[in-house]
Amino acid sequence: MNRINEYNRITRVEQNAIKVNQTLRKNAGCASFETLLKEQLNKNEGLQFSKHAKERVDERGIEITDNLLNDLNHAVAKARDKGAKDVVIFDTQNAFIVNIPNNMVITTMAGNELKENVFTNIDGAVII
Repeated sequence: MNRINEYNRITRVEQNAIKVNQTLRKNAGCASFETLLKEQLNKNEGLQFSKHAKERVDERGIEITDNLLNDLNHAVAKARDKGAKDVVIFDTQNAFIVNIPNNMVITTMAGNELKENVFTNIDGAVII
């Protein structure tokens, strides 16, 4: 689970540093880098795992690798581009329910739980 927290933190810092740099270019000299970075970090952008999802990952023994996190981020971007709000993302073994507007993985299911399961309140699906 530490890998998810570390990934979330690194992703936020990278994304926010890029935005701060872009803002500094637009507003040369208007605000300090430190001020702008703090503002961006407080926006908390990037794919996150809810407490519930983190617990399910642990309980179900789902391995969250860097490749899987990258695939999930790409799937979220595709779903967002199509206007989806709540999607189920399938990899070869698991399912991840993601709220797109909040960039939040709501819950996860392991492969053995997928059979005969019904997904409700979903407006899209992505297979990775």
